[in-house]
Amino acid sequence: MRYDLVIHNGTLVTVNERFDIIPNGLLCIKADKIERLEPLTPHQSLPAASESIDAGGGLVLPGLVNSHTHLPMTLFRGLADDRPLDIWLNKHIFPAENAHINPENVRWGVLLACAEMLLAGTTACCDGYFLEDQVAEALHASGMRAVLAQGVVDFPAPGVPDPKDNINVPRAFVSKWLNRSPLITPSVFCHSAYTCSSETLKKAKALSSETGLRFQIHAAETQNEYRQMQHDHNTTPIAYLDRLGLLDENTLLVHCVWLDEADIELIASRKARITHNPESNAKLAAGIAPVSRLLKAGIVLGLGTDGCASNNNLDLFHEMDIAAKIHKVETNDPTTMDAKTVVQLATIGSARAIGLDHQIGSLEVGKQADVIIIDNRKAHQTPMYHPASHIVYSAKSTDVRDVVVAGRVLVRDRNVLSLDVDQIMTEVRKIADHIKANR
Repeated sequence: MRYDLVIHNGTLVTVNERFDIIPNGLLCIKADKIERLEPLTPHQSLPAASESIDAGGGLVLPGLVNSHTHLPMTLFRGLADDRPLDIWLNKHIFPAENAHINPENVRWGVLLACAEMLLAGTTACCDGYFLEDQVAEALHASGMRAVLAQGVVDFPAPGVPDPKDNINVPRAFVSKWLNRSPLITPSVFCHSAYTCSSETLKKAKALSSETGLRFQIHAAETQNEYRQMQHDHNTTPIAYLDRLGLLDENTLLVHCVWLDEADIELIASRKARITHNPESNAKLAAGIAPVSRLLKAGIVLGLGTDGCASNNNLDLFHEMDIAAKIHKVETNDPTTMDAKTVVQLATIGSARAIGLDHQIGSLEVGKQADVIIIDNRKAHQTPMYHPASHIVYSAKSTDVRDVVVAGRVLVRDRNVLSLDVDQIMTEVRKIADHIKANR
């Protein structure tokens, strides 16, 4: 057989069920799928292929999966730092969105996000925002894989000036993008229980259930939200969502910082998924999610960055490092969130959280060929004893050399092949100048 792409001379970190590590591994790709995965013997010739990549002794692993972000918010990177979440959101972010989020700006903001993610080894993401049709078009142009959701709130929003259309717009988005592209999966995103009425929440969940798609929602993020739910509904945010019938295996809960044991048991019993965003939680002083207890309860957990307005980057390598360390401090246990677990969160865990684990998240025959190569010929990566520890504690996003999505090379030697990064940055700087001039 002649393959389309062969990757060789690297250590394969499969992140399969056994977490197999294959030194001097051979990975063969045909069309968009992995066809062979095995060690290469000293005297074995490379199979015939249209293209080959010499990994240079580096690490070859599944593309990272960002399970929660708001991609157009690259436009607001650093706009309103060092503020409490309620002030940050209501006094700065919502007004900035109303003033500056339009189809053209969204396009450039998303293209910048795609460039940033690809250069950092992220091959798939889960997004929720406004004007999501423009988000989808830009992502599709980049060649990345994504689960994308039109945002739902109960007040005027970009692209939805009349809140009465807050379900009609996501319905149209789902209809347009369902089965349109193998790389784009539509979804539904309610911002939160405090920006959406119970009726809106139930309608949005019904839309996602009709189509079997993910329902995303920020939940139990802050202590203020927890207190508000106790005051307004005499229950916790999680119990309130369950009361409305929103918790099931197709529900993706974002943040889940303020949980009691009953909440954790409820999430586990309903088989809802959670995306963990430690940097954003830390920067906004929202708190530290009880990750060790969530994992012990058997809850599917992914890793996300959140948007650039609350994190300032889309770097999952940095997110892995923070996730591994912050929970060791929280629990006073250095064995908590070991490197292997954290790598799983950023790959197969996130893929499970967003419903794509049958396609991506591990290097296995038959899965989609979403692959990254880490160049470890660096002082800060020498020597290497344990690949998982190396990925979490030593490697940086700038060490990502090559990126493949669905068998297509999107980054070669740190050059993005699918996007004009210089032009994108120029256009975003113009937008930022306009934002600064009109604040």
